[in-house]
Amino acid sequence: MKAEDSDESLMARFARGEAAAFEVLYRRHEMRIWRYLNRHIGNRECANELMQEVWFGIARDAPRYRPTARFTTWLFTLAHNRMVDWFRSRRPHESLDALGIDVAEVTRNSAQDHTEPFAAAVAREQAAALIDALRQLPADQREVFVLQIEGDLSVDEIARITGSAFETTKSRLRYARSKLRELLKEYA
Repeated sequence: MKAEDSDESLMARFARGEAAAFEVLYRRHEMRIWRYLNRHIGNRECANELMQEVWFGIARDAPRYRPTARFTTWLFTLAHNRMVDWFRSRRPHESLDALGIDVAEVTRNSAQDHTEPFAAAVAREQAAALIDALRQLPADQREVFVLQIEGDLSVDEIARITGSAFETTKSRLRYARSKLRELLKEYA
């Protein structure tokens, strides 16, 4: 298996029984899916649980996988749907905004890559500012922004995942970026 193998070819290999292909896919996308879930749920344990459920779903559905879109579109669709199910079953009357995000955890994780104390402090401050800015976005704008950043997805792919019209998704993304630029202008 080569590092440059496409996600779609790896998924096809896994569907044919090559377990090593699944391991490569998992390593490539594990943290992106976890960050996506954690940024919406704000609870590390729940994000871990949901991430496992997403990957179990991929393993279970592998024989039915058809590469009609990029693998990441399918992957983030599964993660999105699992997250929506989680919210519906556990917090039926609570909005995404009311859940909060664990700023301490995010800032701690962002500072781990910095060995210099000053650089680590700046990274923590910037991460906290970004999390705070994301909290201030309406849920629909935050959703499309995080899908694009974490999933590296196109507007069309995000529209399919969220079940929104292309133009609506494009507008939400534009408003999210504009608001984030405004909220984070001191870090530019």
